[in-house]
Amino acid sequence: MPKLKTNKAARKRFKITASKKVLHKKANKSHILTKKASKRIRQLGKPAELSPADRKTVKKMLPYDF
Repeated sequence: MPKLKTNKAARKRFKITASKKVLHKKANKSHILTKKASKRIRQLGKPAELSPADRKTVKKMLPYDF
Protein backbone atom coordinates (compact mmCIF):
# COMPACT_ATOMS: atom_id res chain seq x y z
CA MET A 1 0.00 0.00 0.00
CA PRO A 2 1.57 3.34 -1.01
CA LYS A 3 1.89 6.26 1.36
CA LEU A 4 -0.95 8.78 1.37
CA LYS A 5 -0.08 12.39 0.62
CA THR A 6 -1.13 15.14 3.01
CA ASN A 7 -2.81 18.13 1.38
CA LYS A 8 -0.40 20.95 2.31
CA ALA A 9 -3.00 23.70 1.88
CA ALA A 10 -5.29 21.96 4.38
CA ARG A 11 -2.35 21.34 6.73
CA LYS A 12 -1.74 25.10 6.98
CA ARG A 13 -5.41 26.01 7.48
CA PHE A 14 -6.69 23.46 9.99
CA LYS A 15 -5.55 22.40 13.45
CA ILE A 16 -6.50 19.03 14.93
CA THR A 17 -6.96 19.02 18.70
CA ALA A 18 -6.12 16.14 21.03
CA SER A 19 -9.80 15.13 21.09
CA LYS A 20 -9.79 15.07 17.24
CA LYS A 21 -11.81 18.26 16.77
CA VAL A 22 -10.94 20.36 13.70
CA LEU A 23 -10.35 24.07 14.27
CA HIS A 24 -10.17 26.80 11.64
CA LYS A 25 -9.77 30.57 11.50
CA LYS A 26 -12.79 32.77 10.89
CA ALA A 27 -13.15 34.96 7.83
CA ASN A 28 -13.53 38.78 7.65
CA LYS A 29 -10.57 39.76 9.84
CA SER A 30 -7.97 40.76 7.26
CA HIS A 31 -9.01 44.23 6.06
CA ILE A 32 -11.80 46.86 6.18
CA LEU A 33 -11.77 46.61 9.96
CA THR A 34 -12.66 50.25 10.74
CA LYS A 35 -16.40 49.72 10.26
CA LYS A 36 -16.44 46.55 12.35
CA ALA A 37 -17.06 46.72 16.08
CA SER A 38 -14.21 45.91 18.48
CA LYS A 39 -16.22 43.04 19.93
CA ARG A 40 -16.77 41.59 16.47
CA ILE A 41 -13.08 41.81 15.57
CA ARG A 42 -12.16 40.19 18.90
CA GLN A 43 -14.63 37.33 18.34
CA LEU A 44 -13.30 36.77 14.81
CA GLY A 45 -9.84 36.18 16.27
CA LYS A 46 -10.89 33.03 18.11
CA PRO A 47 -10.65 29.71 16.28
CA ALA A 48 -13.93 28.00 15.41
CA GLU A 49 -14.76 24.31 15.24
CA LEU A 50 -15.41 22.86 11.81
CA SER A 51 -18.90 21.54 11.06
CA PRO A 52 -19.35 17.75 10.98
CA ALA A 53 -20.27 17.94 7.28
CA ASP A 54 -16.88 19.45 6.39
CA ARG A 55 -14.95 17.29 8.85
CA LYS A 56 -15.14 14.26 6.57
CA THR A 57 -13.51 16.17 3.70
CA VAL A 58 -10.69 17.46 5.91
CA LYS A 59 -10.14 13.95 7.26
CA LYS A 60 -9.37 12.77 3.71
CA MET A 61 -6.96 15.65 3.15
CA LEU A 62 -5.07 15.00 6.42
CA PRO A 63 -4.84 11.19 6.59
CA TYR A 64 -2.22 10.98 9.36
CA ASP A 65 -3.74 13.50 11.79
CA PHE A 66 -6.81 11.45 12.77
